[in-house]
Amino acid sequence: MMRRFLRQSAAWMLKGTLALGLLGPAVLLTAQPSQTDKIIKFFQGRISQDPEDFSNYDRLGTAYLQKGRESGDLAYYELAEKALHKSLELATAEQAVSPRLHLAATLFGEHRFQESLELARQALASEPKAISGNAILGDAYLEIGDYDQAAAAYAKLRKQGDEWDRELTYLRESRLANLNFFRGEPQAAIVNMQRAVRATTETDLPKENVAWSQYTLGEYYWQTGDLKHAWAAGEAALAAYPGYHRALALEAQVRAAQARYPEAIALYKKALSAVPLPAYAVALGDIYNKIGNTSEAKKQFDLVEYIARLSALSKTVYNRELAMFYADHDRNLDQAATLTEKELEVRHDVYTWDARAWTLYKNGKAKEALAPLRRALEPGARDALLYFHAGLIYHSNGDAAMSEKFLQQSLAINPHFHVLYATMARKTLAAIHQGKAAREQARNE
Repeated sequence: MMRRFLRQSAAWMLKGTLALGLLGPAVLLTAQPSQTDKIIKFFQGRISQDPEDFSNYDRLGTAYLQKGRESGDLAYYELAEKALHKSLELATAEQAVSPRLHLAATLFGEHRFQESLELARQALASEPKAISGNAILGDAYLEIGDYDQAAAAYAKLRKQGDEWDRELTYLRESRLANLNFFRGEPQAAIVNMQRAVRATTETDLPKENVAWSQYTLGEYYWQTGDLKHAWAAGEAALAAYPGYHRALALEAQVRAAQARYPEAIALYKKALSAVPLPAYAVALGDIYNKIGNTSEAKKQFDLVEYIARLSALSKTVYNRELAMFYADHDRNLDQAATLTEKELEVRHDVYTWDARAWTLYKNGKAKEALAPLRRALEPGARDALLYFHAGLIYHSNGDAAMSEKFLQQSLAINPHFHVLYATMARKTLAAIHQGKAAREQARNE
């Protein structure tokens, strides 16, 4: 469950921004959280001394991106956008490649996927050698649901014999992992991420990038129900980057799956205190509901809405998360459906179609939910929560055979896929089996 939320977050979206090192200053490749503020201050000072140098604004914008990645504060993406627009104003056509690609990454993080796509295209058209820009290009294609184009872009992240090949390996393998997961090949995704993790140990990427790779590998293990290796990956991420909020949330998922709820609660609280993402508050609230602490659950659910409405950018970035939260908890269901309808204006990936289907189903429109559900299932992603949604939607449409198929597959993929829904999947399956037994008995009488 957590990965589908974090896949959407702006911080995750900007993975590898600094790995576009050939487009930006080498100093940023070794930036640590404690250093990022100093880098920002440094380039602010450089701008005050030389306000006509495009590269200072480009470097400041890139530093803001790293700060946003580290802090989860969407305001830094807005600051990055302003700095990079200024850089483009000052840059010549030849100089504009770097700020244009950094701006493409920023707009991608703000869920302005079509604009990001166009900027990446422009940059690569003017400078084909900037091949790392294909990471942004492929990411944008992935979000709008064009998986073939995404694959073609990711395939270009290769430059044999070049000194930057390890960074390109990191970009390529981390992206191919996501693509392979969408296409229903989770084991291939794990192999891709293992390669990405190895690449990070051979480069000068920031420790947060190293930890992100470990965490993402752990999420793929989680998706396959491998709790042991998911936990180990979380530990590796925390060793690389102590206090890393994504790793804490991953470990919280594992502890919740093991019914070690006090530990899961403590880990989610740590993650929330580091970076207050809505996904963490939702998951924590669900655990509180599981153990019967409804008052604490309400506090977390109120926090979800607060975070999602904190700024104009939050309302865009967290639209889908908020819609799924509403649908999962039977709150503001009309608004949930409206949010997913709006989200389809900008993205057509697996999880947007799934969100559309789920919010329609929750609004009592199970028949209408079938069309977007089929779009969600089409690429082949083996996601237990996606299959659970399919099982319930088909069940509501009276198709017991399809419902049984998807619910069984959901639990086979990961029997602990959700702290509440895994139990509901088993209960629904039991009801289907009882119905089949009753019909068989009636035929025999």
